[in-house]
Amino acid sequence: MAVTSANNHADVTASDITVFNEESSIYVGVGGDIALRLIGSSTTATYKNVPNGTFLPVNVDQVLLTGTTATNIIRVFN
Repeated sequence: MAVTSANNHADVTASDITVFNEESSIYVGVGGDIALRLIGSSTTATYKNVPNGTFLPVNVDQVLLTGTTATNIIRVFN
């Protein structure tokens, strides 16, 4: 289940290496594609053509550089 309320937020720099310490939901400021790894998964999925200002109600631990064209990404977490 996605984070339904959050106490923290942070800018995201997409990275093929960085893994978040907390389960995070994602806000996409400037649309495009976004490659994510869901909590508990070893595979990634690329969400295509995400519009500007979209909140993705998924729990992720990584936003990958490879495959991500969206920018101004913010993660929200507890």
